[in-house]
Amino acid sequence: MQTIFVVEDDLKIKTELMTLLKRYGYKCIESKEFENIVEEVLKSDAQLVLLDINLPFFDGYHVCREIRKKSHIPIIVVTSRDSEMDELMSMNLGADDFITKPYNTQILLARISSLLKRAYNMDTIKTLTHKGVTLDLSKSTASYEGKEVELTKNELRILNLLIKNSGVILPRDEIMNDLWQSDEFVDDNTLTVNINRLRKKLEEIGVYNYLITKRGQGYLV
Repeated sequence: MQTIFVVEDDLKIKTELMTLLKRYGYKCIESKEFENIVEEVLKSDAQLVLLDINLPFFDGYHVCREIRKKSHIPIIVVTSRDSEMDELMSMNLGADDFITKPYNTQILLARISSLLKRAYNMDTIKTLTHKGVTLDLSKSTASYEGKEVELTKNELRILNLLIKNSGVILPRDEIMNDLWQSDEFVDDNTLTVNINRLRKKLEEIGVYNYLITKRGQGYLV
């Protein structure tokens, strides 16, 4: 799960933005005070920064410049300022992208995804690890403490989706929509069967209570 540091002082906008990001599988970090925001960003484990320009203490231009002096972390400026000068200044100070408010959420998500892929070459990632369980996408296996089990295509897709969105409850419909991208027919009963088989396979390698069912809501790990 990739972590995004949201530097935004408007509580309503920040809450909506973080809710959106978490819904799409990102972990979010925020700051409630901005006097030492540069140091907070640099000390965090974030992989990307969403940075507003209008901030207390120091504006986003100063923050961007100071972060860039010490880090190559990707920075997207997200602001209500929409002049060409604002965009030019942001880019000259080291921002990687610039998007204006109000923004199209899908465009923002696409920009984030694209920048993360460019910065970290994420397309080459073949394994995911969460709570000690390692999912090998190239081998279609799950392993835990030296034990390994093979997964079917649907089991792999389900676990991959859940781990990428760890800590977030995924509705059954959303999981089925993802599985529909394969060449197998997936209905509600098929999903239940796959979830039960996946849970049993994890138990075979010593992983218990990993895949959690939230009645009427969905699943999470």
